[in-house]
Formats: sequence, C-alpha cells, structure tokens
Amino acid sequence: MLADPNFDRTVIFMIEDNDEGSAGLVLNRPTEVAVSDALPDVGERVADPAVVFVGGPVSQNTAIGLARSSRDDGAEGWQQVAGDVGTFNMAAADDGTPDGVTDLRVFAGYAGWDPGQLDGEIDAGAWLVLDADVGDILSSSPLELWRAALRRQKGTTAWLANYPADLSGN
Repeated sequence: MLADPNFDRTVIFMIEDNDEGSAGLVLNRPTEVAVSDALPDVGERVADPAVVFVGGPVSQNTAIGLARSSRDDGAEGWQQVAGDVGTFNMAAADDGTPDGVTDLRVFAGYAGWDPGQLDGEIDAGAWLVLDADVGDILSSSPLELWRAALRRQKGTTAWLANYPADLSGN
C-alpha cells in the first residue's frame, strides 16, 4: 500500500513510540559494508552477519546500534528495548565495545514517523503489527526474516509468506 521501496517486504523493530513520533530499525536489509571497515573499534563483538544494515531512510549518516547485554544491570551506552536486546549508543564505542555488550548490530539510519503518522498507516492497512520475537531482532539470516516472521503467524496472515514479489509471474 505504501509503494515505497524503502519498506517493501521489511521487518521493522520499533525502538521508540511516544507523543513526539515513532522510530524503528529495518532488520532485514544488510549491506555489503563490513562493520570492521566502517567502525574498526567495534568489530570484535558484532553479530553475524558482520555488516552494516540499512536501518531506514532517515539520517543514513547516523549509526545506531542494537545489541544484547550480558549483564543484569545493562551495560554502558545500552538501553533495554525487548528482553536482553536494546539500543546501543555508538558514541560509547569510541574505545571499543564496552564489557557486557555482545551481538552488536550496526544500522545506518532509521525509519521514522511524525506523531500520529504511523497510527494512520496502520489503520489504513499499510502495516502488519506483530509481536516482537527476540530471536528475530539479531537474526543471522536477515534475508529470510520477512518470510519467517509471516510463516509463524496464525490464520491467513501466514499465507502472505508465499506472496510473490511480482504478481505478473504468478
């Protein structure tokens, strides 16, 4: 419905939703740029695949991190979002990734909506809203994520996993 190639067959993990707007990260758009090339100081604790992801069309010169915390009290620069996964302030990694941060994934940019905009798009049927599965957030198979997330759903929503990218080839 959106007819926007930035969001075609994307899985977006919402990291913020409040009166000022909403923000999320596209989980299934890896680039070919190695994190070690873009940010050499964080390479040792990067999730597989160890490449930069396109997080969305907004502020693509900004690096946003998602990571696991291996500590109950979190880690420096880390803020919980779901389970043991949270956002990671990439500025906190100037001298390497701090203790307690594991499985770091780096996103260039994010998906953002003005107040009420995302709600309007959801009401119009442009998005499917699914509960987050912590295993999806840092999936080692991001290109399979869209189909996998749909396939797990109940009823007719699961059928969308087999929806062809181009209906003319059907």
